[in-house]
Amino acid sequence: MNMTWAEWLPLIFLAVMGLSLLAYVVLDGYDLGVGLLLPLADDAQKDIMIASIGPFWDANETWLVLGVGVLLVAFPFAHGLVLQALYLPVAVMLIGLILRGVAFDFRVKAPLAYKAFWNRAFFAGSLLASSAQGWMLGSYITGFDKGLLGLAFSLGIALTLPAAYTLLGAGWLIMKAEGELQERAVQWARRVLWPMGFALVAISAATPLVNPAVIDKWFGFPEVFALLPVPLSCAVAFFAVRWVVTHPDVVKAGYGWVVFVATVLIFVLAFFGLSYSIYPDIVIGQMTVWEAAIATESLTVIFVGVAITLPVIIGYTIFMYRVFWGKARALTYG
Repeated sequence: MNMTWAEWLPLIFLAVMGLSLLAYVVLDGYDLGVGLLLPLADDAQKDIMIASIGPFWDANETWLVLGVGVLLVAFPFAHGLVLQALYLPVAVMLIGLILRGVAFDFRVKAPLAYKAFWNRAFFAGSLLASSAQGWMLGSYITGFDKGLLGLAFSLGIALTLPAAYTLLGAGWLIMKAEGELQERAVQWARRVLWPMGFALVAISAATPLVNPAVIDKWFGFPEVFALLPVPLSCAVAFFAVRWVVTHPDVVKAGYGWVVFVATVLIFVLAFFGLSYSIYPDIVIGQMTVWEAAIATESLTVIFVGVAITLPVIIGYTIFMYRVFWGKARALTYG
């Protein structure tokens, strides 16, 4: 059956919102991971770690603004439900992001005696933001269930997502650093890999319990065979990371980027799996994408603005990463 423009338009905005949030999770995820790893490094290495994300970290958050902005203007009914249910974790996330921003600048400009304090503040902001995002994701998957099982599931993802960000941050440092810091990043990736893997498997197994609709979508016939490449690809990516971090000579040969790319692949596949599981709902069990959307006429006007803004953001992001690509030095970039 052919869909009309009025039916396609909400899906286009849903895709833009999904792309924005996925880009945010990947791009801001690695710099949150670097912040979580900061206490494990010495002072000289901390400067290189901060330098590796210096040109990118605030621009990465542009994607969060775009994603939430699309949710607000295109799906205001869903925005009201989501923000009402997640008011507290959203506030905690914003406090963490603000703390990171303040600490990032003050650790350089404040007297040397206070540098350690601002390093700890940067770590605390990273932990707050990543844990709050995990809680928000868990609450969203359960349909904002306030029961014991729903709260336990949200807590599980609040603990899992920082671990995943840490692996992503370690992969970033393997690409951007050299020498001892690169070697330590490999060690950090090796240590967090299995805990993150076990946690992700546990969360995946628990998801059908908190959202029974997932069972039919993933384990029905013939869907189970069509979707089998998703978990298999995740497994391949996981063991690719493991192989690289257990063979330091592979990293020295210039293939350390595999850790970052394979971790990103896991994030992308997990995002695809979540999107497939909840579609066509935008608020699970409460509201579909078409029910949440505003009038077609209004969406058409907003579509013009998004069609201009999105390519600009994509182009700027690509240009920024090309300009500042290369190995990081203390407060300079190769």
